[in-house]
Amino acid sequence: MLLIIVTMLVILVLAGLVLVYAAFPHRGEKIPAAPWLGDALERATDKVPTIKSDDDGEGWAFRR
Repeated sequence: MLLIIVTMLVILVLAGLVLVYAAFPHRGEKIPAAPWLGDALERATDKVPTIKSDDDGEGWAFRR
């Protein structure tokens, strides 16, 4: 039972971080209550490889 509660709390925290990132730093704005959190989220997203579309329409490629 304790494992389920801890797992659900971790999931909720991660979902909250994604929501905050999408609402503020992804759009270029600072988080009003915690600007340090926005800086940390931006640094974390710079280190994670993402997928982007090629300009020539050939397909998708990893971007670092």
